[in-house]
Amino acid sequence: MDRSGNWLFRWRSFLPLVLYVMAFTLILLNMDKDANHENLNWIWTCVGVSLFGLIIRAFTIGFTPAGTSGRNTKEGQVAEALNTKGIYSMCRHPLYLGNFFMWLGIIMYVGNHWFTVACVLLFWLYYERIMFAEEYFLRKKFGDKYLYWSDKVPAFFPKLTAYKSSGVGFSLRNVLKREYNGFFAVFLSFALLDALKNYLFYKSFRLEDILNPFWQWALIISFVVFLVLRTMKKQTSLLDVKGREFVK
Repeated sequence: MDRSGNWLFRWRSFLPLVLYVMAFTLILLNMDKDANHENLNWIWTCVGVSLFGLIIRAFTIGFTPAGTSGRNTKEGQVAEALNTKGIYSMCRHPLYLGNFFMWLGIIMYVGNHWFTVACVLLFWLYYERIMFAEEYFLRKKFGDKYLYWSDKVPAFFPKLTAYKSSGVGFSLRNVLKREYNGFFAVFLSFALLDALKNYLFYKSFRLEDILNPFWQWALIISFVVFLVLRTMKKQTSLLDVKGREFVK
């Protein structure tokens, strides 16, 4: 589990590609009729689920101090301290919880109930091993302190009544610095699915046929936000927050 979890983490960026291939295949086979992608209520429901995931990630990153448990692909596991407060007092893996809802909204928009169920199971199998690998590292590094915390805090489904203040203020700049990629990816994913469905229906490459006005504006706005925040991150120090570096 530890070896497979570390391997899956290194290749986690390719999971969305697998989901895209599966989603596009269902659409091309015309197996996506369980939901109407032109229904605004359904659009807002799916977008709302994905944005809920982004909010969970933003809440986690905004209140997380520097040096707490995290990792990167070059150095493996990194943790100077065990974070047990804030959202981590309710859930051991809040970022993965956020990821789940971000992708759930997009998967729901495909419009096939069985595909949604299959992807939920795939997500569980995939991230279960990643979570095991992370917790194996933390257990070795922090010993009894980790065991005491993990025994009281659920791995994935939050225990809302157990919340403890993180002791630090919310850093919007840290959120903007870390989450602009995910924000744009959500709206780009929705727009791609919508464009494919419309092309198959209208057999036209005209913009007004490929994307309805809602997704046109959503894509434009999210792309502008992406460019502005990426430029600020790469070319300025406006988004840097001393003592709030976050590596996960």
